[in-house]
Amino acid sequence: MILTVSDRMDSYVQFLTVLVIFVFVLVITWWVTKWTAGYQKSKNVGANIELIEAMRLSNNKYVQIIRVGQKYLAVAVCKDTVTMLAEIPGEDLCLSQGEGSKGSSFRDILTKVQKGNFLEKEDGRDK
Repeated sequence: MILTVSDRMDSYVQFLTVLVIFVFVLVITWWVTKWTAGYQKSKNVGANIELIEAMRLSNNKYVQIIRVGQKYLAVAVCKDTVTMLAEIPGEDLCLSQGEGSKGSSFRDILTKVQKGNFLEKEDGRDK
Protein backbone atom coordinates (compact mmCIF):
# COMPACT_ATOMS: atom_id res chain seq x y z
CA MET A 1 0.00 0.00 0.00
CA ILE A 2 2.72 2.47 0.98
CA LEU A 3 4.69 1.50 -2.11
CA THR A 4 1.84 2.41 -4.50
CA VAL A 5 1.29 5.77 -2.76
CA SER A 6 4.97 6.67 -3.09
CA ASP A 7 4.95 5.54 -6.75
CA ARG A 8 1.99 7.82 -7.45
CA MET A 9 3.68 10.69 -5.62
CA ASP A 10 6.87 10.16 -7.62
CA SER A 11 4.83 10.16 -10.82
CA TYR A 12 3.19 13.49 -9.90
CA VAL A 13 6.52 15.05 -8.95
CA GLN A 14 8.05 13.81 -12.19
CA PHE A 15 5.13 15.20 -14.20
CA LEU A 16 5.34 18.59 -12.47
CA THR A 17 9.11 18.72 -13.03
CA VAL A 18 8.71 18.02 -16.75
CA LEU A 19 5.92 20.61 -16.95
CA VAL A 20 8.05 23.28 -15.25
CA ILE A 21 10.99 22.53 -17.55
CA PHE A 22 8.70 22.71 -20.59
CA VAL A 23 7.29 26.08 -19.55
CA PHE A 24 10.82 27.34 -18.86
CA VAL A 25 11.95 26.29 -22.35
CA LEU A 26 8.90 28.01 -23.88
CA VAL A 27 9.65 31.25 -22.02
CA ILE A 28 13.32 31.19 -23.06
CA THR A 29 12.31 30.49 -26.68
CA TRP A 30 9.81 33.37 -26.66
CA TRP A 31 12.39 35.76 -25.19
CA VAL A 32 15.11 34.78 -27.70
CA THR A 33 12.64 35.15 -30.59
CA LYS A 34 11.60 38.63 -29.43
CA TRP A 35 15.24 39.66 -28.95
CA THR A 36 16.25 38.32 -32.39
CA ALA A 37 13.32 40.10 -34.08
CA GLY A 38 14.23 43.39 -32.41
CA TYR A 39 17.89 42.98 -33.35
CA GLN A 40 17.09 42.21 -37.00
CA LYS A 41 14.58 45.05 -37.16
CA SER A 42 17.18 47.55 -35.98
CA LYS A 43 19.71 46.19 -38.49
CA ASN A 44 17.30 46.54 -41.44
CA VAL A 45 16.25 50.12 -40.75
CA GLY A 46 17.80 52.44 -43.30
CA ALA A 47 17.08 55.89 -44.57
CA ASN A 48 18.18 55.33 -48.17
CA ILE A 49 16.72 52.00 -49.28
CA GLU A 50 13.10 50.98 -48.81
CA LEU A 51 10.86 48.29 -50.30
CA ILE A 52 7.67 50.04 -51.42
CA GLU A 53 5.71 47.15 -52.89
CA ALA A 54 6.26 43.57 -54.06
CA MET A 55 4.15 41.35 -56.27
CA ARG A 56 4.70 37.61 -56.56
CA LEU A 57 4.64 36.28 -60.11
CA SER A 58 5.51 32.65 -59.35
CA ASN A 59 7.19 30.63 -56.61
CA ASN A 60 10.52 32.40 -56.85
CA LYS A 61 9.86 35.39 -59.10
CA TYR A 62 8.81 38.84 -57.89
CA VAL A 63 8.44 42.34 -59.26
CA GLN A 64 9.33 44.90 -56.62
CA ILE A 65 9.20 48.66 -56.45
CA ILE A 66 12.01 50.00 -54.30
CA ARG A 67 13.14 53.47 -53.28
CA VAL A 68 16.87 54.09 -53.46
CA GLY A 69 17.64 57.61 -52.30
CA GLN A 70 15.03 59.72 -54.06
CA LYS A 71 14.62 57.41 -57.07
CA TYR A 72 11.98 54.71 -57.46
CA LEU A 73 13.01 51.57 -59.32
CA ALA A 74 11.11 48.54 -60.59
CA VAL A 75 13.19 45.39 -60.27
CA ALA A 76 12.62 41.73 -61.14
CA VAL A 77 13.83 39.38 -58.41
CA CYS A 78 14.37 35.75 -59.36
CA LYS A 79 16.05 32.85 -57.60
CA ASP A 80 19.58 33.78 -58.65
CA THR A 81 19.26 37.23 -60.23
CA VAL A 82 17.99 40.75 -59.67
CA THR A 83 17.29 42.77 -62.81
CA MET A 84 16.39 46.44 -62.97
CA LEU A 85 13.31 46.90 -65.16
CA ALA A 86 12.74 50.66 -65.14
CA GLU A 87 13.00 53.87 -63.17
CA ILE A 88 9.57 55.11 -62.14
CA PRO A 89 8.81 58.80 -61.59
CA GLY A 90 7.64 59.42 -58.03
CA GLU A 91 4.48 61.21 -59.13
CA ASP A 92 3.32 58.09 -61.03
CA LEU A 93 3.17 56.03 -57.82
CA CYS A 94 0.29 55.80 -55.39
CA LEU A 95 2.11 55.87 -52.03
CA SER A 96 -0.87 55.86 -49.67
CA GLN A 97 -0.81 53.76 -46.50
CA GLY A 98 -3.18 50.82 -47.09
CA GLU A 99 -5.04 48.70 -44.55
CA GLY A 100 -2.39 46.00 -44.42
CA SER A 101 0.57 48.35 -44.24
CA LYS A 102 2.88 49.38 -41.43
CA GLY A 103 0.28 51.73 -39.93
CA SER A 104 -2.14 48.95 -38.94
CA SER A 105 -1.64 46.84 -35.87
CA PHE A 106 -2.13 43.09 -35.86
CA ARG A 107 -5.18 43.46 -33.62
CA ASP A 108 -6.86 45.84 -36.12
CA ILE A 109 -6.22 43.49 -39.03
CA LEU A 110 -7.45 40.46 -37.06
CA THR A 111 -10.65 42.30 -36.07
CA LYS A 112 -11.32 43.21 -39.71
CA VAL A 113 -10.73 39.62 -40.85
CA GLN A 114 -13.07 38.29 -38.16
CA LYS A 115 -15.79 40.74 -39.20
CA GLY A 116 -15.31 39.68 -42.83
CA ASN A 117 -14.74 43.18 -44.23
CA PHE A 118 -10.96 43.03 -44.64
CA LEU A 119 -11.04 42.51 -48.39
CA GLU A 120 -12.86 45.37 -50.03
CA LYS A 121 -13.18 46.41 -53.62
CA GLU A 122 -12.02 49.83 -54.68
CA ASP A 123 -15.59 51.16 -54.75
CA GLY A 124 -16.04 50.30 -51.06
CA ARG A 125 -18.32 47.25 -51.35
CA ASP A 126 -17.37 43.94 -49.70
CA LYS A 127 -16.14 41.12 -51.90
